[in-house]
Amino acid sequence: MITPNSSTSSLRRFFRLFSVVSVLGTGLLLTAVVRGAVDGPRWLLFLALPATALALTAFGKVAESATSGLASPGLRAAGPRAFAPAVVNGVKAVNRADGRPVADGRAGNSVFVFDLTVVADDLPPYRIEVRHPLDLQGLLHKSRAVVEYDPEQPWRVVLPTNPPREWLARAQVLTPPTGEVRTPAGTFPTGSRTLAAGVAVAAVLLVLIRVLG
Repeated sequence: MITPNSSTSSLRRFFRLFSVVSVLGTGLLLTAVVRGAVDGPRWLLFLALPATALALTAFGKVAESATSGLASPGLRAAGPRAFAPAVVNGVKAVNRADGRPVADGRAGNSVFVFDLTVVADDLPPYRIEVRHPLDLQGLLHKSRAVVEYDPEQPWRVVLPTNPPREWLARAQVLTPPTGEVRTPAGTFPTGSRTLAAGVAVAAVLLVLIRVLG
């Protein structure tokens, strides 16, 4: 089994922790809303309603930013290789240590983050982030790229320095996908799933309150 690099593992641990916190927080707030509406006191309802709205908005913003792409752990040393064209959704420079945006992508402690939608022949389109200290393929000023990926583990993606000419030609005429664009497995639930799980938690809590109260 291939183990992702430490930064990707830390990112995924954060995502899992955030999903648990968001579900539990949503469940507690929804429980407070129902309790305030049914049994009182009314002040609980008036406080819980705006708190629930704010929490769901915050959870949704974080979920949206996180599901925009998962950082690629790179290719396996002895794994298979394939090329594919990709849409460049955006390029930014971030601090290598904390991931915060920086003004100068050429600084020694920074890397470029390439937000890509890979459009391979035998896979549904999927979104991924690739990090590298150099502006590979000059993507700061381009909207299309060529990636090299692992067909067995498609989330392993790199940007080759000199991709084959035929793949560059394919990338230049690539049309952005109009259907669903997937994200790699392992990210935390999106807002709708968090809300559904929070409703389930609230239902369990309300039953327990009735039984024990």
